[in-house]
Amino acid sequence: MISESTFKPAWWLSNKHAQTIYGSIIRNEKSPIDKEERFELPDGDFVNLSWAINGLDDKSPLIVLLHGLGGNANSMYMAGLLQKMNSCGWRAVVMHFRGAGIEPNRLPRAYHCGDTGDLDRFLSYINQREMNTKKAVVGISLGGNVLLKWLGEQGEQSLVDVAVAVSVPFQLRLVADRVNQGFSKVYQHTMLKRLRPIFDSKKQLYANTLPSIFNNLNTWNCFWTFDDKVTAPLHGYPHVHAYYRDASSRQYLANIKTPTFIIHSLDDPFMTPEVIPTENELSKDVNLELTKKGGHVGFITGNIPGKPIYWLEERIPVFLKDYF
Repeated sequence: MISESTFKPAWWLSNKHAQTIYGSIIRNEKSPIDKEERFELPDGDFVNLSWAINGLDDKSPLIVLLHGLGGNANSMYMAGLLQKMNSCGWRAVVMHFRGAGIEPNRLPRAYHCGDTGDLDRFLSYINQREMNTKKAVVGISLGGNVLLKWLGEQGEQSLVDVAVAVSVPFQLRLVADRVNQGFSKVYQHTMLKRLRPIFDSKKQLYANTLPSIFNNLNTWNCFWTFDDKVTAPLHGYPHVHAYYRDASSRQYLANIKTPTFIIHSLDDPFMTPEVIPTENELSKDVNLELTKKGGHVGFITGNIPGKPIYWLEERIPVFLKDYF
């Protein structure tokens, strides 16, 4: 189902770029992380887990949060969501993708938009540890793409009860085209700048075992080239076209059999409305709520300038409460 959202952007942040940028520049929230954990993977690598429990009972619902490209538990959208989940009486954990946590991962590879294996292993582990607690996964941007792809791959599954995805790059080829145009090149530059330190840390630690492509990381300034030279070969794809084709979540939406809520803005500057799936591409368990404005992971409302209301932190819990 596709529905029109009631979200109204703050009149003083009506521009899509203002919606996208404001929270990351102005907001200064501290993530309520009170426990760090390393989750070991079968291939010898690991991912970092950042927990926000803060005295909540271990039988309370658990929210798994998946960050976006270049993000982590300290990203402002993550900090806000973690605080909100705790205030609702729900525990939360950020599953960092490989290399995005507090320490470099061990292998040359990092993470990408279609990397669902680590999420599957972590959710299986959590389900074995907490068989009887309610569980949800909330994925933001790249994290939302990974989540939707995983849900579609699974079909019927019992590891989580409900899912939410926000500002998803449903079709990576079109997203790579869009962020290489006009002002959106600023976002492309910022995201690539955030990615490079992940690989730079590997160069210092594992210099003798890394592929030669690591020596040229700073020379590729668009996603088409970066993903062709780095992402695709490091993760087993023959070329960028195969990566974009396989990793895009849009083709998996019809197979989802978990209650899933997607929030997306028509003016998202990372992509055009062309990436948005049609209603007949969605399974009956997927509700796609479209806003006319909101930017990319923005969705800021409020009538008083300088006093923003971060609507995602209100809307997502409303949906989850129906299941908790």
